Amino acid sequence: MSQVTIKDIEVLNCEYGKNTIKFLRLHREGKKHFVKEVEVCTHLRLTSAHEYLDGNNSFVIPTDTIKNIVLVLAKKNGISSIEQFAIDICKHFMTTFCQVAYVKTYIQEVPWQRQYQNGVPHIHSFILVPDGIRFCEAEQCRNGPLVVCAGIKDLKLMKTTQSGFEGFYRNEHTTLPERNDRILCGEFFCKWSYGECRDFDFDCIWSKVRECILEAFSGPPDCGEYSPSYQRTVNCIQMCVLSRVPQVQVIEVILNNNFYNVVDMKALGCTNDKEVLVPVETPYGSCACTLGRKKYLEAQSHMIKDEKQSQFGLVAAQGK
Repeated sequence: MSQVTIKDIEVLNCEYGKNTIKFLRLHREGKKHFVKEVEVCTHLRLTSAHEYLDGNNSFVIPTDTIKNIVLVLAKKNGISSIEQFAIDICKHFMTTFCQVAYVKTYIQEVPWQRQYQNGVPHIHSFILVPDGIRFCEAEQCRNGPLVVCAGIKDLKLMKTTQSGFEGFYRNEHTTLPERNDRILCGEFFCKWSYGECRDFDFDCIWSKVRECILEAFSGPPDCGEYSPSYQRTVNCIQMCVLSRVPQVQVIEVILNNNFYNVVDMKALGCTNDKEVLVPVETPYGSCACTLGRKKYLEAQSHMIKDEKQSQFGLVAAQGK
C-alpha cells in the first residue's frame, strides 16, 4: 500500500469556530429596559491550512478569543437586530485579521416579548412567547460581498378544516384514503436571503415575512382558504413573501407534517365526527421547496466566486 503525502491531496475546506455562545444583552434607556438573549455560532476559514497539515498554529485565532470578541462587540455595539449584530461580527473579523479568508456567523434569538398590563407596556418585565424562533446568518469571503440570510423556525401552525389531499398517485402499496376535509398542522422552517448586505430594516422585514406565512397558511379570517396539499401551502407562502417583500431574493420553506388520527369510538357507543383525535408523532411527512427571483439568480450565475462556499453543519441552523 502506497503512503499518501501532502502532495497527493487537496484541501477542499477547513474551518473552525465557536458554537453556542449564549448571552443576554440588557439595554437601558432610563427606567425602560430592552433585552436580547441570543445564541451565536461563529466560524472562520484561514488563508492557509497549516494548522491542519503540519500543526503550525501561528495563524490560529483561538475559539475562546472568538467567543470573547462576540461578547465585547455585544457590549460596545449593542444588538439593534440579530442581523445587524451578525454583520458587525463578520466585519470585525474581516477588518481585524488579515489571515481570515472567510467568516460565517449564525445567530438565533430567544423569543422574549415585553409584558403588557391592561394594554400598558411594562418598563422592565418580559414574557417568553415560543411562537417561532428568529435566526439569521451572515457570511463574507475576503474581497467578496457580505451576504445576509434570515429566517424563522419551530413555528407550529394548525387549521382544523379547509385542507385535503385527493387525486394522488395510487398503486398496490397505497392504503391512504383520499380526504377533502382534514386538520392541517405542521412545523415550519423558513429561511430567506437578502443577497448582498444593504441598509435594511431587518426587524420590519422579518415581521412582514412572518405575517405572510400566517396569512398564506390560514386564508381570510372569516372563511379560510382551501389547501389541496402541504406542497401547495408551502408554495402559497413563498409566493406571498416574494410578492410583498421585495428585499427577499431567495426563500426556502420546509414543512414537517403533524398528523392527527380520528379515534374510532364505535365500541364505546359514540359517533366521533372528527371531534376527538390523537396526534401521530412518527413517522411524519415533510416537504421542502426553494424559490428565487429569476433576475437575481441570473445575476448570481454571472458572478465568479473566488472562494468555495463553506458547509458548517451548525446544528442549530438546520431547523430540524
